[in-house]
Amino acid sequence: DVRGGEMILVDLARHAGPRTIAQAGRRLLDELDPDGKEPRNEDPKDGRPELRFVKHRDGTLGLKGTLELETYARLKSDLDPMAKPHKAIDGVRDSRTQDERYGDAFTDYVRLKTTSRNLPGQAGEATHILVTMSYEDLIRDIGEAHLDLVGPISATDARILACDARVRPGVLGTAGEPLDIGRSKRTVSLAQKYALTLRDGGCAFPGCDMPVPRCTAHHIVFWRHHGETKIDNLVLLCTKHHRLIHRSEWKVQIAQDGLPEFTAPAYLDPTGQPRRNTMHLRT
Repeated sequence: DVRGGEMILVDLARHAGPRTIAQAGRRLLDELDPDGKEPRNEDPKDGRPELRFVKHRDGTLGLKGTLELETYARLKSDLDPMAKPHKAIDGVRDSRTQDERYGDAFTDYVRLKTTSRNLPGQAGEATHILVTMSYEDLIRDIGEAHLDLVGPISATDARILACDARVRPGVLGTAGEPLDIGRSKRTVSLAQKYALTLRDGGCAFPGCDMPVPRCTAHHIVFWRHHGETKIDNLVLLCTKHHRLIHRSEWKVQIAQDGLPEFTAPAYLDPTGQPRRNTMHLRT
């Protein structure tokens, strides 16, 4: 009864901490009132999952929402192993914060899910991304692009998106009229992806052990510089190192033996010695 429960808690309080007492109290409540509290709101909408896409004033994008417990648990269990710190390279540990690691993990997660053949596409095709630039900016390689459903993005971000996605370039004239809606020609074929899997085995960046499903195919000579979508101009990179190649002085090339090798910036390695990833070598 209630009186007996009170005596148990009073006796427990003499030697136990607050957390233990709280746990004991919850257990007693469960026994005394197994049906629990009466719901405060009978509205069926109460507690439903919600998701909202947010555009911040500084141009960054975000998500806000509420998940059901089961969905939260499933998502977190999927992201946890993907958000582990990368192994140290040359003694340098992964510098990303926990939030940044989960951000990269979520990026990989979305990419994996959106490339699944079980998900709905657009008019029977795989999902496409429309990136629009003015003809002048396209020729001069300046300015910014416009990403469908998002808005203005930098030219660098557009190039990262375009490496291994179905991107349709929409070219505009000086008056903003559409001049050409190109075909998605830069997309890596399934056969090429298999060949890259056999050659690279995962992220090709030195010291990275990221597996193939979490990598994208990067054009070594950028598509905008007339780089071709062929095996000797492609390399598999994870989200972190794909971004690094686009936004730093790291260089990648295919050596004479057909394998990718990387050169660090001079401030990291003045010798300029090419490096390779041996993490994925088959024994």
